[in-house]
Amino acid sequence: MSLPHAILTALLEKPSSGLELTRRFDRSIGFFWSATHQQIYRELGRLEQAGLIRALPQAADGRGPRKAYEVLPAGREALVAWVGEQQEPKQIRDALLLRLRAAAVVGTGGLGAELRRHLELHRSQLAEYREIEARDFAPERVGEENRLHHLVLSGGIQLESFWTTWLEDAVRTVAELDAVDNAVDNGVDKEV
Repeated sequence: MSLPHAILTALLEKPSSGLELTRRFDRSIGFFWSATHQQIYRELGRLEQAGLIRALPQAADGRGPRKAYEVLPAGREALVAWVGEQQEPKQIRDALLLRLRAAAVVGTGGLGAELRRHLELHRSQLAEYREIEARDFAPERVGEENRLHHLVLSGGIQLESFWTTWLEDAVRTVAELDAVDNAVDNGVDKEV
């Protein structure tokens, strides 16, 4: 996915000003495609220059006029074409996994604390996703119009569930290895 496509998607859902768009990224799209506010504003300019969106004048709010952007037919066509493109799955590239591989060679060091920190971050994200699901996708509120939105959220819930389970195992494994290393360092021959 690319930032221009994320912006086109958000603007097709609801024409927005740059500020409104950055807030929407912070609350929803940013969960699976993050961008800084500067990147969003820069991309809005590029999309406008390419003729994919246009700025609509807005009433001044005390700080000057705010522009709201809407997608032009060419932008919609570009998004439709992108949705249908073939794309290979991305390989996992996570420094934490590489650090575990390195720990197999040099020892776990302070890796246990970092694994526990990651575990808490993923638990927190999972809890947030579940709150969103309970609030926005209760069975009586899921209709044809939001099934795909719910599917995206469901994917996030499943990924966070995977990471939480995997990290619980990683924390346990590193703790067991550290216990063995500490026993050996203390001259105790102990198996775990």
